[in-house]
Amino acid sequence: MIDPTSIIDKRAELAGDVTVGPYSVIGPDVKIDSGTVIGSHVVIKGPTSIGKDNRIFQFCSIGEDPQDKKYAAEVTRLEIGDRNTIREFATMHRGTLQDQGLTRIGNDNLFMAYTHVAHDCVIGDHVVMANGASLAGHVSLNSHAILGGFTLVHQFTKIGQHSFAAMGSAITQDVPPFVMVGGKPTKPHGINAVGMERNGFSPEDIRLIRKAYKIIYKMNLRLEEAIEEMLTLDGGNANLAELADFLRHVSRGILR
Repeated sequence: MIDPTSIIDKRAELAGDVTVGPYSVIGPDVKIDSGTVIGSHVVIKGPTSIGKDNRIFQFCSIGEDPQDKKYAAEVTRLEIGDRNTIREFATMHRGTLQDQGLTRIGNDNLFMAYTHVAHDCVIGDHVVMANGASLAGHVSLNSHAILGGFTLVHQFTKIGQHSFAAMGSAITQDVPPFVMVGGKPTKPHGINAVGMERNGFSPEDIRLIRKAYKIIYKMNLRLEEAIEEMLTLDGGNANLAELADFLRHVSRGILR
């Protein structure tokens, strides 16, 4: 299961069924759980932990030092969950002490070729980053979000769950849950109804989210006013509650 041309540091911990392809390099303080397959010419630097049943394709760089001028060789981490697919030439960096010292990636995500996850990013589950999409530092990318090819996300930005960014989007402010963005300059373009349907949202849930979108984006209200008005639609709806909570904690204002 371990190609003889690979180089694995004696301080790395690999489960017995991990596969490592030719010429890959796995450094100290790397832990890889069962069922994970590492392709050829992959470099993994610790401290990094990788969960179960991940597939990391050739020429990826995982757990490298953060691209931050303030970084001074402090011990920081990268944590990757289970069942992620990381395609060719993807790069994922460890955190910095200016944040939590941790870059964290959840489960069941797809990172296509040439994607980049910078230091201190937090990624949920079932996320898709298409070819060339890149996250700057400290980005929060919530579950079921989809970033189209070559989408760029500014540092400290939050991307809500079940949102969708079209190819080539340049995202400089927070994107609320369920919202589609795209164009140049990048603007909101309705809700991600197709994605919501595919993930089991009821027609009533989608109807409420569409009404909430109109309140936020079409009624020329201040954000605080829009939240209050939105919750009058159905204060007990879990999706509206999640949307309201996101809007109350935006870090860079929302993309409008």
